[in-house]
Amino acid sequence: MREYIDGVAFRDMVLCAYDALEANRQRINELNVFPVPDGDTGTNMSLTMSAAAAELRKKQPATVDSVAEVTASALLRGARGNSGVILSLLFRGMAKSLKGKKSADALDLAQAMAEGVEVAYKAVMKPTEGTILTVSRMAANSALEFAQAGSDVELMLVCALESAKDALADTINQNPVLKKAGVIDAGGQGYVVILDAMLASLQGRATARLEDEKAKTETAQTREAADFSSFKTEDITFTYCTEFIVSRANDKSPNLLRTFLETLGDSVVVVDDDEIIKTHVHTNQPGVVLTEALTYGPLLTVKIENMREQHTNLGGGAQEETPEEEEIAPPEKKYGTVVVCAGEGMEKIFRELGVDRIVTGGQTMNPSTEDILREVNRTPAETVFVFPNNKNIIMAAEQCVPLTEKKIIVIPTKTVPQGVSAMLNMDTYADEDELVAALTDSVSKVRTVLVTYAARDSEFDGHHIRAGEYLAMLDGSLIGSYNDFPLLLDKLIETFKEYDPEFISIYYGEEVDEKSAQNVGDAITSHFPDAEVTLIYGGQPVYYYMISLE
Repeated sequence: MREYIDGVAFRDMVLCAYDALEANRQRINELNVFPVPDGDTGTNMSLTMSAAAAELRKKQPATVDSVAEVTASALLRGARGNSGVILSLLFRGMAKSLKGKKSADALDLAQAMAEGVEVAYKAVMKPTEGTILTVSRMAANSALEFAQAGSDVELMLVCALESAKDALADTINQNPVLKKAGVIDAGGQGYVVILDAMLASLQGRATARLEDEKAKTETAQTREAADFSSFKTEDITFTYCTEFIVSRANDKSPNLLRTFLETLGDSVVVVDDDEIIKTHVHTNQPGVVLTEALTYGPLLTVKIENMREQHTNLGGGAQEETPEEEEIAPPEKKYGTVVVCAGEGMEKIFRELGVDRIVTGGQTMNPSTEDILREVNRTPAETVFVFPNNKNIIMAAEQCVPLTEKKIIVIPTKTVPQGVSAMLNMDTYADEDELVAALTDSVSKVRTVLVTYAARDSEFDGHHIRAGEYLAMLDGSLIGSYNDFPLLLDKLIETFKEYDPEFISIYYGEEVDEKSAQNVGDAITSHFPDAEVTLIYGGQPVYYYMISLE
């Protein structure tokens, strides 16, 4: 029976935790699909803990509180990724609770674990269950429950570990992303590894490695636990994992920074102490983030990683490309245009409308900021209008604005038909403000219907959709889903009547033959004899039909 631990024992527990994370980092990486499927949770947690291991080996603190303080401080400065920052918070809370204690009993450690959980939950803007937060909370609850009556530190950790394992197994049921991938949470797995290693250290089943190099013996390649290819790169909303440490040079509240970052991205974690502010955020505007950070003080460290690239590399098939020399076309005219679209027919339509450059992309294949910027720079105009034609591409287009000497104006078109309408109203002789107003107005008058099929069972707008059904959306709202296409067409026609359109443009996709499309066009024309109905081959993927109402 062990009634307390001293600083030496606690130090060994932390060092063993690092060794275990390092040995298991690849296995943890293979579980990492949330919040972003970029496969680096194990690496981030291991590197975060390595900062603590290095400091503990260098300073060799002798008391529990000094070990906790050294660990927490090193973790804060060395934290990498969302999981690493949360791990630093868990230990920061422990250090706060253990302050002034040369040794710690079961209750002390249990209360420290609980304090760590509380600090972590407070620091995370939008805590998500089914993650390391859940696992650590359940472990702490069991530890406290045991410590109220029992005094054995080892048994307390046994109870905490068992609860952590149960909570970890249940993460797949708590988080839809994990359920889709069929895996447990990577950060939660990392926390279980830490607890198990700490317990093993106390029980004499593990000893800390003296040399970091010995901790780097990982197996070459193991079987992937999650199929990263099942997650599409374009589904990653915020591209850049942005982390930094800013030195506190004034009295500005870190809460203001936290609130600001929430408007620019997600996975926001802000941790502060008397000297520094450690920040993690997923965003599409790292430059804006860092500019705001500088108002708090000088930047000490900065790390920005492209999570789309990380995911692409994980999914396989990524090829190393020879970087192209940036091409910036000299201006030959006042206005130019860049559009995003997919499909042979749609590209032909836009070329006939006079668009300068086309970026291939759309639903399920969102282009990057770099893709759009490349075509902007190739446009021989002083001012380049960009039509993203998809709500998920608007932000990527806006990121181009500060990255080129050309003036960029993004018209936030959410659908291809809106982009067509904008191009039809592109007056190259108009004043810029007048032109922007005219384009914005024209886009606002276009309603877009998208007809596709359901790839899987799902719930949308309170409606149960079954795999294989035809479904239609009007400006993002579900019109209906049917097994029988004629029934869906009838529903579409009834919906159209509510808007009394003067112009109906029907763009049919690559999977629709001309005869079927003509039948749809004839059916719509028969119900709207006073409207101008146009049937056009778009050749777009994903959508059988894109229909605009004006």
